[in-house]
Amino acid sequence: MGMISLIWGILSLLWMLLALVPLLGWGNWFMIPFAAVGAILAIIAIATGKGRVTGIIGLLLCIVAIGIGSLRLMLGGGIL
Repeated sequence: MGMISLIWGILSLLWMLLALVPLLGWGNWFMIPFAAVGAILAIIAIATGKGRVTGIIGLLLCIVAIGIGSLRLMLGGGIL
């Protein structure tokens, strides 16, 4: 479960980097829920103790992706 959240976090970060490109900011609307699911998976992995280290890293990656994606949407006028 921890490895899945780590992979999910890496994919959400890559998606977030793609959404930073001008005219592709709409991708943040899909990336934020995607990263939220990865964060939930990471919390489950941490709570069960299976893949604790990878779960923590996956959680951090997902939180960074959600934070930067939300900031990008706020700056672009997507979230008021």
